[in-house]
Amino acid sequence: MIALLAISAFLGQAYYTPEEAQALFSQANDAYYREEFSAAIEAYRKLIERGRGGPDVLFNLGTACLADGRLGEAVLHLERARRAGGPSEDVEANLAVARARQLDQVIGASAEEPFLQRLAAATPERAVSLAFLSSWIAGLGLLGLCRYLRPGRRALAAALAALSLTAAVSSGALVAVHAYVSRTITEAVVVAPALKARELPRESGRVSFEVHAGLKVRLLETAGQFVRIRLPNGLEGWTEKEGVAPI
Repeated sequence: MIALLAISAFLGQAYYTPEEAQALFSQANDAYYREEFSAAIEAYRKLIERGRGGPDVLFNLGTACLADGRLGEAVLHLERARRAGGPSEDVEANLAVARARQLDQVIGASAEEPFLQRLAAATPERAVSLAFLSSWIAGLGLLGLCRYLRPGRRALAAALAALSLTAAVSSGALVAVHAYVSRTITEAVVVAPALKARELPRESGRVSFEVHAGLKVRLLETAGQFVRIRLPNGLEGWTEKEGVAPI
């Protein structure tokens, strides 16, 4: 399923006029429906390169890559769409299709991600930040207004201020969760068809295991052209940096 993108989403973008951006998006969608997936992928990428990588564009790009058999790229862009607040049901459905096609069905993988990571994934960062800012401003504004109101209305304003500030505390905690997850957890997707994971960050290192396109991993550290990855089951190894792409 391909998502539709409103013309208003392109207002103010720097490289295309809104009409040009909408025309390119429509061309990409038309190419997808004609099953000209390479052309659709190229058009969606142009939009992203010009700063228009919104959730719908990312979702459509991931969907086109999935249809074209580019499993690693499909998972990468669908995961990015999910983080950007894309159509959740469609994203999850396409990710399920992609996971079913993966060669790596990791044995011993955790049933679910850590709680803070799941919490961050379930709450769009932009919406959380806006909720924090608006509730904090509303709470302080109502408190300042109390001094100018009559006693009856002052009590109502104070109650509303308390509710707003309580919401600000809750949303502020979510902002802190997003900041913690983004700083301490870096996830990536294997985009190369196959990658060897070694015990040491060099070509002569003994191969411990192999991973394939579409597998989501965690990035731990880098050393030159190598990066240490951790699989969902905790297995770790060094592999080529170019073969994985951060989400």
